Amino acid sequence: MVEVKVADGLTVGQVAEASGVAASAVRFYGQHGLISSVRTSGNQRRFGPDAACRVKVARVSQRIGLTVAEVAAVLAELPSDPTPADWGRVHDALVAEAEARIGDLRTQLQLLSSGELLCQL
Repeated sequence: MVEVKVADGLTVGQVAEASGVAASAVRFYGQHGLISSVRTSGNQRRFGPDAACRVKVARVSQRIGLTVAEVAAVLAELPSDPTPADWGRVHDALVAEAEARIGDLRTQLQLLSSGELLCQL
């Protein structure tokens, strides 16, 4: 991982490398409010030290079916300098959401397996 002074902030490329996504994904998440940045005097984006973690959480959230807007709402609940307890609450919320979605999918699978015609479900 690239080391950078926290005071300098992380570049788009550094966040991309640390989070395992393309730079375009970092920009996408920034545009949708999942991560925030400041601009340098040279008009370059600089991200805070938790940006890569936020991107990773966003990716996991999307894999369980959350929309970008829903992910933004989850991450909006975090303070600007989240503690491990703050991240724990996000973890618990995502686990609960995943379990609820799995339950809904199981219900739909049971309906599909019932032998009824699709238009009668």
